[in-house]
Amino acid sequence: MTAYPAWTPASRPGIVPLHPYGFGMILSRSFTALRHNPRVLLGFALVVQTVAYVILSVAVAGAAIASFSRLDTLREGSDDFNAVMAGSIAVTAVVALVLGVAASGLSVLVQGVVVAEVAHAVVAEKPTLKVVWRRVRPVFWRLIGYAALTFAAAFVVLAVLAAIVVPLSIAILPVGVLLGILLGLACIPLYLWLATKLFLVPSVIILEGAGIRAGIARSWRLTRGRFWSTFGVLVIISVAFSVVAQIISIPLSMGATLISTLIAPTGSAQPGAIVGYIVVQVIGQVGILLVQCIALVVQSTSAVLVYVDARMRVEGLDQDLASYVEARDAGADDLPDPYRVGIGRSVAPVQRWGAPVPGGVPAGWGPPSAAPYGAAPAAPPYGPAPTTPPYGGAPTTPPYGGAPSAAPYGAAPTGQPYGTAPAGQPYGSAPTTAPSGGVPAAAPPYAAAPPPPPAGAPAPAPAPAGAPAPAPAPAATPTPVAGDQSGLPATGGDTTSDEASDPPAPPSTTTWTAPGARPDDA
Repeated sequence: MTAYPAWTPASRPGIVPLHPYGFGMILSRSFTALRHNPRVLLGFALVVQTVAYVILSVAVAGAAIASFSRLDTLREGSDDFNAVMAGSIAVTAVVALVLGVAASGLSVLVQGVVVAEVAHAVVAEKPTLKVVWRRVRPVFWRLIGYAALTFAAAFVVLAVLAAIVVPLSIAILPVGVLLGILLGLACIPLYLWLATKLFLVPSVIILEGAGIRAGIARSWRLTRGRFWSTFGVLVIISVAFSVVAQIISIPLSMGATLISTLIAPTGSAQPGAIVGYIVVQVIGQVGILLVQCIALVVQSTSAVLVYVDARMRVEGLDQDLASYVEARDAGADDLPDPYRVGIGRSVAPVQRWGAPVPGGVPAGWGPPSAAPYGAAPAAPPYGPAPTTPPYGGAPTTPPYGGAPSAAPYGAAPTGQPYGTAPAGQPYGSAPTTAPSGGVPAAAPPYAAAPPPPPAGAPAPAPAPAGAPAPAPAPAATPTPVAGDQSGLPATGGDTTSDEASDPPAPPSTTTWTAPGARPDDA
């Protein structure tokens, strides 16, 4: 057993990095998330949307056939015929409306499954549909309630507009039509604003288990400061898939008309023309249904990614997700849900407009405004103006530790006047005062240097190898000076001395040879 822990591989990356990301990352990963778990995402959406579409179509068609078939027993143009016609239209519209609401409820179910699956995909998990449904089931009716609330709000707005426009149109048709167009255009910005602010409500309800009211308030707070990025994601995805749906539906509609014309050029109701028209229309509806399913999945995925990014920036959700991934990969069990840890905390709160930027200049700072042309620029005040002593007054000495103040203008300088001799000791002069401790004793003289050898004297030849060293030369007797007896020898006899002779030169081992001569001629 070693002191080092067991090696564990690096954690698998999720569909997004575990740190705050940007607008482009949200758009790109919203489309690529389909490849992470297509069976749960696209497969479930296709099944649910297809079932809802078939049920809606069959029910509306059955209601229309049952109501409009009564017209065959009435004479066209009679009062009964008109009354039955109006009633049939109303019944068909009500059935279509009710079933449309039910179909939207199934769309909410698809959205909930997508939100739960993408939340697992962020931490690199690939759950089954059973695991995802276990997370959605407790809050399913809250999602249905939120969808019903939004539908009711839209219905109330449309009813109010109809109550204003319809009577006015009956009285004055052009004015009513113009007012209806203006009110409809005014409702578009309101719808986009509310759709953006409430874009994260399903994600909040599913991942945090919040109620409808709390989910609306939470989505409102999380989109604060990120309105335009959220608005861009919502609009770009909606417009892109609307264009794709039109690209699919328009050619197929034209193809259905062309096939009917080719099969029945005279316009008669032949079975072949009817069958061909139905086949082409079914193919077109299948293509549109597929595009709608993909759009629903991508838009729900983008809502989750916007939600995760918002919580990473404000609440530090990335740290909770990273800790969860590390603990899970290390083998820990029964880990808490990372999306329900730290809900509502403020790690990096969104600054209000005008608040000072941390580590920088205050918000709203900028260069001073330019003065009018021809006027002198007004310098901004910077601190109180310095006080100066009166003209000619002596400068005041600053307190200890304070900065020295400059002498006032016109005052005499406090230093040495220009041109006067320096107050110090001149260079090379004797000091005016004796040094402390007395006069020092004079240093002893140095020994005299030996005289140089006379010019032209031959250099002594080196002694041969093995020869004894020559004896040192005797010391020269100093020459006496007249009147000076210090140089005489201390003898009482002969005052003369023999001339000192030079010592004999040692034998030379070399032979001198004249320049240009050969050694044999020596």
